[in-house]
Amino acid sequence: MASGLSLAAPWAAAQTASDYPNRPVRLMVGYAAGGGVDAMARMLSARLPALLGQQVIVENRAGATGAIAADAVAKAAPDGYTLLVGETAMLISPHLGTKVPYDPIQSFTPVAGAFQAPLMIVANNNVGVSGPKELISLLKANPGRYSYATSGVGTVHHLGMEILKARTGSFIVHIPYRGASQIMPDVISGQVPFGVVSAAAGLAQARSGRLKAVAMMSTSKLPGAEAVRPLADALPGFDVAPRIFVLAPAATPAPVTSRLNDAIRTILASADLVQAAAQQGAVPAYLAPQALAAEMKRESTEWAGVIKQQKITAE
Repeated sequence: MASGLSLAAPWAAAQTASDYPNRPVRLMVGYAAGGGVDAMARMLSARLPALLGQQVIVENRAGATGAIAADAVAKAAPDGYTLLVGETAMLISPHLGTKVPYDPIQSFTPVAGAFQAPLMIVANNNVGVSGPKELISLLKANPGRYSYATSGVGTVHHLGMEILKARTGSFIVHIPYRGASQIMPDVISGQVPFGVVSAAAGLAQARSGRLKAVAMMSTSKLPGAEAVRPLADALPGFDVAPRIFVLAPAATPAPVTSRLNDAIRTILASADLVQAAAQQGAVPAYLAPQALAAEMKRESTEWAGVIKQQKITAE
């Protein structure tokens, strides 16, 4: 009897994988409809049915910086029918002391890296910088004189600037805003000299001449932003951007994740997807499951290090 039981679970998993999917698949999003992660999820959900042969539904469970949706997926059956469209914040929050009921690495099976959302450093027009090298020289020569705004403590925007400070030995004051909507007007008016914003938002204002696009924080090639130099020009290897990825519950069978990964890879390579993502300020950033697992571990370690080194605590 014991041997029969031991064979039941693998047999069930094999059966599930062989005919997967045979019913609709849910993509869980930890943020409200209309936001950036939701938009990326809906790009996938609109295109996956043609490849999977089943409806793919986006379900928004907003709250706790994505933790409510992540917890729901972590506790779901590992059968590939409940997936998480996650992003970098879930790798950062535990290192800020935020208690979550799951382990962002161990509680999930990586399915695919999907997108990056490049960030841009923008400046008021009266600040005398126009590129990465000038920015670093200015900050090093004037410790504490300048400030920068982000959408909050512990965001990728904030931690990216803290990495910049650590690598250059410079000091610039962080001003956390409650969301991004007021950052651009305050940079334009000179209320704050620098801001870290989505590249798409920054580029639109720079094109109108209302502020300066100083540097990209990553090496991702966002269409239309080619003239804005990356910080890596001055700091080789600097590459910081929020990453959006797809995860399944831990122990999801490999054939299921492989089927999903193949479909997502195909979608990300399509020209119409590249164009649609660019309109949302994102770029396709495909990673296979093993590569995504390694990248998540690397990023988690890096975020933990900068949070400890710069003595960052949650608000």
